[in-house]
Amino acid sequence: MKAESAAFLRKAREFLTKARNQLDVMRYSDEAGRAAYLAGLHAARALIFERSGLVIKRHRGVQRELGWLTKDDPRFDIELRAFLGRTYDLKAIADYETDPGAEVTVEQASRRLRPPGGSSPRLKSYWRQAAGNRGLVKY
Repeated sequence: MKAESAAFLRKAREFLTKARNQLDVMRYSDEAGRAAYLAGLHAARALIFERSGLVIKRHRGVQRELGWLTKDDPRFDIELRAFLGRTYDLKAIADYETDPGAEVTVEQASRRLRPPGGSSPRLKSYWRQAAGNRGLVKY
């Protein structure tokens, strides 16, 4: 694995830990949703750099490049490919929405950290796939 990719994955793990703590300990679902998105963003940046050597900084650019790089890869199902966009919605709610009902619920944040009916975090699967299923990501 390239050093830059490893750095992106390290940052992703930091944000995943923050998300888990903000949700489980502090019950800050908006912060957990934002951290879950940032974890996914950095994991996506690792995959992009590993496969193409590109460092993309804009959120939309990362989403677009990730979609392009994974469109024909059977390891990335539609739900996994949509993860970044769906989780960005939680960040947008937390950061920008001002309507009285605009909030990130504990349930929404939890769904982004755990697959429905499963016990392992969704991002663990995401990172394994981002690392090419080579066991490069440790938890």
